Amino acid sequence: MFELSQDHEDFRAAVRDFAESEVEPHVAQWDKDHHLPLEVVRKMGDMGFFGLVVPERWGGQAETVDGIVQSDFTALCVAIEELGRIDQSIGITLSAGVGLGINPILSFGNDEQRDQWLPDLVAGKTLAGFGLTEPDAGSDAGGTRTTAKREGDEWVVNGAKSFITNSGTDITSLVTVTARTGTNEDGRAQISAILVPSGTPGFTVEEPYDKLGWHISDTHGLSFADCRVPAGNLVGEEGKGFRQFLKTLDDGRIAISALATGLTQRMLELSTEYANTRTSFGRPIGANQGVSFPVSDLAVMAETSRVLTYKAAWLKDQADRGLRSTKEVAKAAAIAKLYTSEAAVSATRIATQIFGGNGFIEEYPVARFYRDAKILEIGEGTSEVQRMVIARHLGLSA
Repeated sequence: MFELSQDHEDFRAAVRDFAESEVEPHVAQWDKDHHLPLEVVRKMGDMGFFGLVVPERWGGQAETVDGIVQSDFTALCVAIEELGRIDQSIGITLSAGVGLGINPILSFGNDEQRDQWLPDLVAGKTLAGFGLTEPDAGSDAGGTRTTAKREGDEWVVNGAKSFITNSGTDITSLVTVTARTGTNEDGRAQISAILVPSGTPGFTVEEPYDKLGWHISDTHGLSFADCRVPAGNLVGEEGKGFRQFLKTLDDGRIAISALATGLTQRMLELSTEYANTRTSFGRPIGANQGVSFPVSDLAVMAETSRVLTYKAAWLKDQADRGLRSTKEVAKAAAIAKLYTSEAAVSATRIATQIFGGNGFIEEYPVARFYRDAKILEIGEGTSEVQRMVIARHLGLSA
């Protein structure tokens, strides 16, 4: 059965030290200023965080044995959990940087595309986004309206994307865009993935969103107006984009689970400390069952979240080596994402209640985590979508 190795635990300690020394002292101000510190992104690159699933050829940490890449998705989840424990925005910057920026090129691109883009992405010198969601196509990703028409040696892209992470920073190098490139025999849209470099004429990054949470994370809408890119920017086979992004989302759901686990763990730590130090009626509030019981619930949520997350991560690592099925991964990813995201939202509500009035004040980090938590139930597939996926794996017709 799965378990974290000593190497993983040593890596956890290193990431925790980085998060507590490089992020925690500044995160409240970054959140207030809506500022993504690119120097931290570069430091994460220097520490190898972006390269945990990338082969050494492109600057990553993953070895290749007998032609099989020994990527360590579990280690990536450890890093995301520990960064998310301190700040969710920094955690999602890594999660999206790998899962949505690097992964489509690594998993489905050709070596020429990998040689061109991956080294700088792995080093933290650049970031990339994944343009899937649209104003009228969120959970119904198959309803994509963005089009890409082949004209000679170019693709001409037209359309719009919404809520795209890491898409508008000063170091964003490209966005992988899903677009309709034709119609299948059954009448359904043929979806393909195309690389659109930053600065391409016709590619516009809209103003950043004024979000409820994730203030540090970079998020924009994108628009494409007769945006021309080389035909060689097609990722994988034409018409296979739908299958590709489903695989990308499965991996991303596990990463979001790690992010949610970090949040719940932090709510447990902060609530336990506060319950032991805050006094009322002459004794610590943690001596009251009205406080100790909810804190105990937080412990259960954190432990369960961690087990579900790392089981899913372990299954993915095993599947990548041909030892488990991708269906197992998809089901485990949906279960983990559903539970951990909903637990995280509940955990922030519990922690805020324990902190009382102080929990409603931005001086205390529980307020920031409260704002950050809700998106976990939405991004990478809503809770409703996860239930639909699970039901299908159970043979139900949901």
